[in-house]
Amino acid sequence: MTTARRRFSLAATLAATLLACLLAGAVAAGAAQAAPIGGIDIGTVDGHTSLSALDRDVKAAGQLRAKLVRVEFPWSAFEPNRRGKLDSAAVKAADRLVKDAAAAHVKIVALTESTPCWATSAPPKLRSGCKLGSGGVANAWPPRKASDYGAFVGWLAKRYGRQLAAIEVWNEPDQINQDYLRGKNKPLEYAKLLRAAYPAIKHADRHVKVLAGSLVGSNGVFMEDLYKDGIKGYYDGVAVHFYTLTLGALHYFHHVQVKNHDHKPLWLDEVGWSSCWPRYKIEQEQGCVTKQVQARNLEDLFHQLARTRYVAAILPYTLQDGFKEEFGVLSASGARKPSFHALSKVLRSPFGRPSPVKLSLKAGHGRVVASGSGPVGDYMKLEAFEHGSLRYHALFTLNRFNRYSIKLPRALGTHGLRVRVYQYWLGRKADAQRSI
Repeated sequence: MTTARRRFSLAATLAATLLACLLAGAVAAGAAQAAPIGGIDIGTVDGHTSLSALDRDVKAAGQLRAKLVRVEFPWSAFEPNRRGKLDSAAVKAADRLVKDAAAAHVKIVALTESTPCWATSAPPKLRSGCKLGSGGVANAWPPRKASDYGAFVGWLAKRYGRQLAAIEVWNEPDQINQDYLRGKNKPLEYAKLLRAAYPAIKHADRHVKVLAGSLVGSNGVFMEDLYKDGIKGYYDGVAVHFYTLTLGALHYFHHVQVKNHDHKPLWLDEVGWSSCWPRYKIEQEQGCVTKQVQARNLEDLFHQLARTRYVAAILPYTLQDGFKEEFGVLSASGARKPSFHALSKVLRSPFGRPSPVKLSLKAGHGRVVASGSGPVGDYMKLEAFEHGSLRYHALFTLNRFNRYSIKLPRALGTHGLRVRVYQYWLGRKADAQRSI
């Protein structure tokens, strides 16, 4: 994802994840196994990329103990003029990236999007204003011939082979803002891209994985349409970008997959929190947090997902802060934020306990107030018991600092209550209980 991209709306994610929790409840942890592969998003490779910046970024990823780096390879920058005519500066930058990554023992997830002007299906008026390699509106339209895109990703697979962990077919085609895929019947157009890309990549190097996505819609509606358009058999995994209530979103999306007999793993290759608090409240549609909360959230997320069988990889967004974006683990000046150290720790050792659920009860003005904190990522449940019987329950979310405060109904009184709070993802075994 490049600088200043808009993300999936908070309201849509909340609604989808609420449905996830109500329908499916908590996720069950898998048996002892390897944790998802960890990595980091580091930016874009094109003809304008600084080679020294590439060296620096890959070195930083290695210092983080990342096994993967996700990098955008804009098709419009590599083949700006016609099919098969490659931009030498873009190829030079890509070669440098691959060389650096090999030296750092890091593999690359190559995100490929952005249709060149000569290939775009944009309306004539937009095509006439299309600038070579610019990444403008015309480049967000799918190509007239999906086979042209297939040829490009096939070239990538052939040239870089096993140094590529995966090639990601496009970015956020279901985004409502249409910044990445425009036009009518987007599921069908995206399915065409996927069906063209998969055989081309596998013909070039069968070891390179093909990722469908990256999808932002955790409600699975777009994915259901893709199934109808025949995408099964044309991908090795599904990339998803879930920034809000990440765990609930993953669980429900997986539920949609299983319902459709699709057992391909999920690659969470964009997730994160912006450390823009207190200067701002919202950045890129996400609530700002402090640097300390950003660090704790990353650590908790990896611990919570460490034994999740259907998640193959986790790549937080992003390595370094940029313009109007403070999602990085490095500041804009390159200084290490607390999240750098937290991410390095969990990339080295992902198994561990997330932050515990905490609960305190306070009586006043004829009612009880339950307050506390919990780990990031999913809906929370409060249950109040009187004499062993459930009298009240509430579904709620934590605030941006992972805290909560809930006023219990006055009818419950202020004595003889036992209150339990837990997170759906972790389940009742990780609850907090207090009596008053």
